[in-house]
Amino acid sequence: MRHRAAVACIGLGALIGCAPASRIREPSRLDARPDDFVSIAEVDSTIQVELRYFGSHNFMGTPVVGYRAEKCLLTRRAAQALAAVQGDLRPYALSLKVYDCYRPQRAVDSFIAWAKDPLDAKMQGEFYPRVPKDRIFREGYLAERSGHSRGSTVDLTMVPIPTPSQETYQEGAALRDCALPADKRFKDNSLDFGTGYDCFDALSNLENPSIALDAKVRRLALRALMEKRGFKPLASEWWHFTLVDEPYPSSFFDFEVQ
Repeated sequence: MRHRAAVACIGLGALIGCAPASRIREPSRLDARPDDFVSIAEVDSTIQVELRYFGSHNFMGTPVVGYRAEKCLLTRRAAQALAAVQGDLRPYALSLKVYDCYRPQRAVDSFIAWAKDPLDAKMQGEFYPRVPKDRIFREGYLAERSGHSRGSTVDLTMVPIPTPSQETYQEGAALRDCALPADKRFKDNSLDFGTGYDCFDALSNLENPSIALDAKVRRLALRALMEKRGFKPLASEWWHFTLVDEPYPSSFFDFEVQ
């Protein structure tokens, strides 16, 4: 019930449910893009896209294999639900910004290979300063099979409209702990949710009691908005949501983002 109270705090109104839809028959070739995968820009071009794995500002510090375009791909059902969330935010001069959408299995495989290399820790100072690299998978920050590869999971945040400019990431620049206060970490243009994106830290847990009150309210509001449109949160990451009635609950695709 706390997330409903948070929505009331910012005047977003009552929650409504979503009618279940039938499953889509899953294709046998997981390297083929199904017809019902779309770019979010085709459904709602106002949703902002900053794919962190397309560039170098991520926990690996390099563009990730499988991302050949900065394009948010999702199943049409997930994209339409996300557009409905955007519509709920619009009257409040707020917008969604997505950090990751569909993720090819080859990208997940590259995460696994990266995690097994103890010498590659160049981004530890920002993304996992308190978690030894060999514990990242064990503690659930990454998984060998990701819901993102099913096409109905999204990582996102909220930004104000008009959206302020943000700091440009410079490779090789001094790293700043993702769990520092907002004015001391990388200056994203997101509202402050208590940590930066992909922060492998306990403070990223959705209901961590140690974050500031305003960040708690924003997390609860985002959760309520996403649940209203049929998404479920991930307890360990405030930015991560999966469509409950996802069309491909057992498939893991590997076509490239392009």
